[in-house]
Amino acid sequence: MAQTCTMEYRAFSLLCAPFQALLRQRSRRHRAPDIRVAELKLRIASPARLHLGFLDLNGSLGRRFGSVGLAITGLDARVTAALCPPGEAPAVSAANHGSRIEAVLTALSRHYGEQARVQISLEASAPVHAGLGSGTQLALAVAKAWTLVHGLEVPTRTLAGVVGRGQRSGIGIAVFEQGGVVIDGGRVAGGAQPAPVLARYEFPAAWRIVLVFDEEDHGLHGPEELAAFARLPPMSESVAAALARWCLLGLMPALAEGDFPAFSAAIDEIQTRVGDYFAPCQGGRRHASPAVAAALESVRARFGLRGLGQTSWGPTGFVFVPDTETADAVVAHLETTGGSTARLRCQVVTGCNHGAIIESKA
Repeated sequence: MAQTCTMEYRAFSLLCAPFQALLRQRSRRHRAPDIRVAELKLRIASPARLHLGFLDLNGSLGRRFGSVGLAITGLDARVTAALCPPGEAPAVSAANHGSRIEAVLTALSRHYGEQARVQISLEASAPVHAGLGSGTQLALAVAKAWTLVHGLEVPTRTLAGVVGRGQRSGIGIAVFEQGGVVIDGGRVAGGAQPAPVLARYEFPAAWRIVLVFDEEDHGLHGPEELAAFARLPPMSESVAAALARWCLLGLMPALAEGDFPAFSAAIDEIQTRVGDYFAPCQGGRRHASPAVAAALESVRARFGLRGLGQTSWGPTGFVFVPDTETADAVVAHLETTGGSTARLRCQVVTGCNHGAIIESKA
């Protein structure tokens, strides 16, 4: 059976009742029991996300960042967890992601003191360092699977802190919980809590997003990302105010009313200001990848579309379109004209209006 991850976790006790019944036998020291029903499995699919922009990198009000994000289809992180048969050692099957998963498992074991034999397999993941939130979605999927296999019901926001996610944006946590378009309120300076969700909207079913990947580039991450934030000056109050205004009176009403032109205009205004702010860390450009930037401008010139930009640090670009026909036309244009190069790849996705899906299978 499957269950969508929401902010309420009572459903998890029913969803994973077989696991919890078996694991109630563990001692107060959280030692794992000798379980012989190792064929029980838990699978979690978590959507990727677009980070559409920060709202306040000034911080003078006591909160910093504030983000707009969207869960998307077609690039899920899919994780399977199962108890090891007696005598078998824990194992991680994850191709190039093994070290990332091991780090999550180590953090969980240290925090909760659990040592049950668990097998973790990664079936799929979004491209790494491409601006799609793959690290957060993978970490949360692994953490949620691990805790449920251990019979623990832990809110996603708590798990995010344990595994070190949500240090700036709260979007990744929010889309794991509920999907859709999410707006968070930034983090309190010096605070430990992830950014709170202020608003969440359904993404219109007819709208599409054309993703433009640069297969030869990657976005800032790790120490490089930290260094970039450290050397950027505070955003001016006037720019932060304009971003908040375009979000509150542009983006949010457009989503509430399904107004594609107004939505596109708001995305354009937000992306322009955020791109200008981060340009010193991107070679003086609004986009990390010159090839993606050229492709997006080609689409703007050919179709007059305004809702385009870069997700997070990129290099992936996006184009919002009102329907499937326009999406197909944009892809055809990029594949057959000078708007694209051999290093670029396009993919059409939709908004994902649900959070992570959890399946318990015997």
